[in-house]
Amino acid sequence: MALQDKEIGQPASAEPVAEQTAQGPSFPEGGLRAWTVVAGSFCILFCSFGYLNAYGVYQDYYQVNQLRTMSSSTISWIGSVQVFFLYAGGLIGGPLFDRLGAVVIFPPAALFIFAVMMTSLCHTYYQFMLAQGILGGLCCGIIFTPSMAAVGQYFHKRRGAAMGVVVSGSGLGGVIFPIALSKMFKSNLGFGWSVRIVGFIMLALLIIACVTIRRRLPPRGGSIFVASAFKNPQYVLSIAALFFLVWGMFLPFFFIEEYGISQGMSSNLASYLLSIMNAASIFGRLLPGFVADRFGNFTVLSVSGAATGVLLLCWMAIHSNAAIIVFSALYGFCSGALISLISPCFAQIAGKPNMIGAYLGMGMGILGFSGLTGTPICGALIDNHGWNSAMIFSGVSVLIGASLTFTTKLTLNPDIFGKA
Repeated sequence: MALQDKEIGQPASAEPVAEQTAQGPSFPEGGLRAWTVVAGSFCILFCSFGYLNAYGVYQDYYQVNQLRTMSSSTISWIGSVQVFFLYAGGLIGGPLFDRLGAVVIFPPAALFIFAVMMTSLCHTYYQFMLAQGILGGLCCGIIFTPSMAAVGQYFHKRRGAAMGVVVSGSGLGGVIFPIALSKMFKSNLGFGWSVRIVGFIMLALLIIACVTIRRRLPPRGGSIFVASAFKNPQYVLSIAALFFLVWGMFLPFFFIEEYGISQGMSSNLASYLLSIMNAASIFGRLLPGFVADRFGNFTVLSVSGAATGVLLLCWMAIHSNAAIIVFSALYGFCSGALISLISPCFAQIAGKPNMIGAYLGMGMGILGFSGLTGTPICGALIDNHGWNSAMIFSGVSVLIGASLTFTTKLTLNPDIFGKA
């Protein structure tokens, strides 16, 4: 695997520590402290990405309750803004983690709980957008990137596996939150207390995360942002590849329940589709990390991206209840690597462990725009041209991303079957 050993924009004062870690011998690759960081990061992914994965339940609920007069495309902007800030928040959280350490997690974690509680009190579109979309999404992004960067400082050879364990937390959250919210929304609890109960669960988990996540390396000197990283063609190509992957991948996560109902599925059965998808994605996010340690992050990501794109195009031919359920499970599994391998890919390009936060944060910030626009485009296509148009848009986008990912792999290792 061709791994960059020369850091871009690294000040001379930090070079001795960075050189030692870049060569691998000082990475713990395990131990109590390393695995407690993994556990804390797992909790953050459960609460942040896992919670955002449940937005399909909110989308379905808003369409028949508080926001029933609005189109699905308009409502989907709330979830898209969440996704945007989940990625864009890395511009703040990633570089600050390199400079200040895990303390950057504490304020946004508290504000995230505040955002969830405020969502429980909302009634109008702008209130949901402010509380759930903007504040909730931004706080998720600021805590998400440092948690991934922290894991990268403890693992090198086993980084894919460790980050796969962490990202599987988002899949587990994506299973539990949709089922819990769907059941509570239909109970006597109502919308307000249903959301508050979820908030209290996340409060307990985020306290665990704040106690366990710690930076291992000394703070990085120099500027907060490393603009010279964009002179690295592999970094730019990686961002372009991941942009297209993210642009198309969220369509089923937002609209699978609505699609199931449109095909005659009962609303009760449709409410489980998102959980089925996220349950399968637990394995889809966990297993690729172990495989990537053997065959390379970009190799596994390109294969998973190709499988995901093909599934999205095949979705047009799926109409029966059984077929939709099978599609949900297959899509969750195949798309899991698109989430779990983003951080290892950026970490691989960064090379130096105390630069992972900056590289990851800057890359995530750009990916935020694909997350922001992807599902509203799909929602508008569904409203104006039907489901097939949205499926074609998403499938082609993901296949383009898979092709660019494989191109990046070849720049790292020209051997088609080589590790990269």
